[in-house]
Amino acid sequence: MRRPAKSLPDTNVIIRYLVNDNPALFAKAKEFFDQVKTGEARAVILESVVAECVYILTRRYRVPRDEAAASLIDILRYRGVVSKDRQELIQALTLFAEHNLDIVDCILHAKATSAGDRLFTFDSNLDGLDKKSHATQ
Repeated sequence: MRRPAKSLPDTNVIIRYLVNDNPALFAKAKEFFDQVKTGEARAVILESVVAECVYILTRRYRVPRDEAAASLIDILRYRGVVSKDRQELIQALTLFAEHNLDIVDCILHAKATSAGDRLFTFDSNLDGLDKKSHATQ
């Protein structure tokens, strides 16, 4: 049996699903994510979409950092999410919730750490985090 094609939900779909500020669009997004949650549908969630979701949730909707990160982590853990960098994005969102760092910096750190690479930065907070992670390796 052939697996269904993957969908790439955009920021708007994820935001409508999380904030439920438009009942018609929420219903469509919920139907999609209910299928992704069970693995009936497959989705690739791009890092650019995660970054934009974080920005919109925390800036426009004033969702606290830890709540925004937790909501996105929940979605990334759905059975049908097949993003190759899913674990790195979860790690980045965890860092975002725990530290006062920009989401893009957290994604860079997670990707560098995952690959065993060193992050080159002038940001002292990010550089300090990078040194801590290399000290534990």
